[in-house]
Formats: sequence, C-alpha cells, structure tokens
Amino acid sequence: MSRTSTILGNTHLVIDTGVAHPPATTIVERKGLGHPDTLADHLAEGLSRAYSRYTIERFGAVLHHSFDKLALLGGASEVRYGAGRMTAPVRVLVNGRAAPMCGGERIPVEEIVEAEVRAFFARRLPEVSDHLDITFNITSNSSPGAVLTGDEVPDRTRWFNPRSIGDLRERRVRLSNDTSLGTGWAPENVFESFVRELVDRFSGESDFTLSHAWCGSDVKLMGYWDGEQADVVLCVPQKSRIVGSRAEYVRNTESVLAECHRLAGLRLPGAETRFRLNARDVPEKDELYLTYTDSSIESGDEGVVGRGNRVNGLITPLRPMNLEGANGKNPVYHVGKLYNIAARRLAERLHEATDGRAEVHLVSATGQRLDQPWRVLVRLSSPDAEVDKVQALVVEAMDEFPALTDELVSDGIVLS
Repeated sequence: MSRTSTILGNTHLVIDTGVAHPPATTIVERKGLGHPDTLADHLAEGLSRAYSRYTIERFGAVLHHSFDKLALLGGASEVRYGAGRMTAPVRVLVNGRAAPMCGGERIPVEEIVEAEVRAFFARRLPEVSDHLDITFNITSNSSPGAVLTGDEVPDRTRWFNPRSIGDLRERRVRLSNDTSLGTGWAPENVFESFVRELVDRFSGESDFTLSHAWCGSDVKLMGYWDGEQADVVLCVPQKSRIVGSRAEYVRNTESVLAECHRLAGLRLPGAETRFRLNARDVPEKDELYLTYTDSSIESGDEGVVGRGNRVNGLITPLRPMNLEGANGKNPVYHVGKLYNIAARRLAERLHEATDGRAEVHLVSATGQRLDQPWRVLVRLSSPDAEVDKVQALVVEAMDEFPALTDELVSDGIVLS
C-alpha cells in the first residue's frame, strides 16, 4: 500500500492506493418500504422537501429547518382472516426546528407538516391514514453561540427568524453546520446487490407484488455470505383482509420461498442459499406475520429516523459506515446528509475510474467551508491509480453541493 498526502485549500486529502480487498464475508441488512424505521426516514425527508419547496416558492431560498428527529409510535389493531381494523392510532412525533417567519410573513409550518404526513400515509399505508395522531414538537430556537453584549441582536438569533433571505449566512458562503462525517464505498458485491433486489421485489411495486396482492411491504432481511454460501432470514408480511385462512397463509409463504430460490439461482449461481421465512411464525397457534395495514407500525412497533438503511440503502457492519441519520436534515448545509451522498457518489466515480474498490470518508469541522472538508480520506484497491485524476474527482465532487441541494429538494435523490 502507498499513501499520498496533500493540502487542497483548507482540506487535508489523503489517498491510499493498493489497499487490500476486504474478505468475502458479508453481513447485510435491508429494511423494506413498510418497515417503521423506513417510514420514519422517508416521512422526515418528505417534510424537509415540502418545507423547502414552500420557502423557495415564497422567498427564493431554503429556510432553516431540520426534521431528522422524527419518530413514529405504533398503534394497535385487530387482525382476523379476511378482515381487520385499527383500534388505536399511530402517533407521529414531529420533532425538530423550522423557521416560522421570514420578513414578518408567517410560514404555515404545522399546516405544511400535517398535509405532508397525511399525504405520505395515504400513499404508503392507506389503512393508517385515517388513524393518525400528529404531535408537533417544532421550535425555532437559535443554535448555541449567540452571546448578548449590548442592544444589538446577534446574527445567529435570526437564523430561524430572518428579516429576509439576506440574513441566511449560506447565501454568502456555505459552512458546515456540524463536525461529522460522510462515508461511501463501491462497488457492491453480488450478495449485497441480491439483498437489495430481493427486498425491493417483495416490498415495492414489482410483478410479484402486482400478482400477489396479499404481499405486504414491511419486509426485513438479514443475510450472511461467505463467498460460496448464503444464509438469509427474511420477514415478509401478508395482508389479513386478503388472506382468508391459515392454509392460505401457508401457501403464500411457499410462493415467497419459491421466488427467493428463483432469484438466488439467477443472482448467486452455483451458491448454496438457505432461507428462513417469518421465523417467529407458529401456524398451529395462528401466530403469523399477518397484518391489517401492511406494517407492524399498526401494532406497537416504533420507527425512528436514522435506525434504518444507510444512504446507500443497506446496513453493512463489515463495510465502512457511520450512524448519521440523513433523512430530514437541511439540504443546504447539513453535512450529515450532504457528505454521505457526496461520499457515495465519489466512491462510485473512483471505482469506475480505477476499475477497483473505492472508499471515501469526508470529515467536516463545524464552521469550515462545506466544499472544503477538514479531512478527506480516499482508499483504493488499485495500486496504480493516478493521483492527479483522483484529486480532480475529489474537487469536482466538492463543487457539486449547490446542485446536490437542488436534486434533494426536487425529489431527484432517494435516500435509504
């Protein structure tokens, strides 16, 4: 392995080449669209985008906000073969901050939030949309650092109550809001790609779910792969109003397993692959993964932003990763969001450029320019990567943050 270290502006860039490939052993988890943590992630991001679009239209800029502490508290339900009903609502705890005014004009924060929450559940879990209890815990308190020394109001106190968009510091220079990091790597191995595809096949819109209407979206997969053999534990719910009996439920699980083995034969040819489906089921006692609404959020489970899939859509403890919850963060200057997206994209470009494995770690220092991270670590398996080309790709990625903000606000990027 060889190392090159250089300074680019205020950024200390380190490039390691000839880094050994990681072992084949892979542990990977993915949570589907109906999983409570995925619901929390996607709802928080939806709130950020809805608020951002409103303030851009009214004032010409994304005003300060953050919804990345949102949580969902599960309701209660009764499940019967061929039927079911909600008996207690799902609680939506909208925790965060958002500017309620700009230049004396009120921003209808709660109205924006409530409309987005109800529209989100109408799309994702229609049976829940009329059984919601929304709690608004939204403040406009200033960040720490505003020291009062006289009659003048410190600029920092105007961040969440600007007189105009001229009070937004990021209109002049984008600074990192926090000391944090973003992590990305490429490429996925065959098993990681298989896990992504299998979960999406049961959780999202696919020819399987279109032809098997009983298949629910609260899917979760944990997989172990050693390069030759795969073990998979998979949970796939069924919708009670469409499943008329225990025997029908059991037949449906056989269809799921058959699809698992079919896809494994295509994506992991020659590998021995074992599946365990709905491991907590006890059919003789009618203890089954049967849901009324499509998700365990109906019956006491909880969802919290940041506990689900990482920005790349996977949870991979043997690969580089961090614990940042990107969804719901401000898309203009929150490094916990922007650096994770940028690191992943840069890793993919470096993989394509070097035809080898790439890791990227972007480390911020609060108050430092967003496009000049405090530290950048690039690790490449290629022993002969051209350092000047790597540096050029790093600079190119750092120049893209304004465009990245536009992509996020316009729904051009799907997180997790």
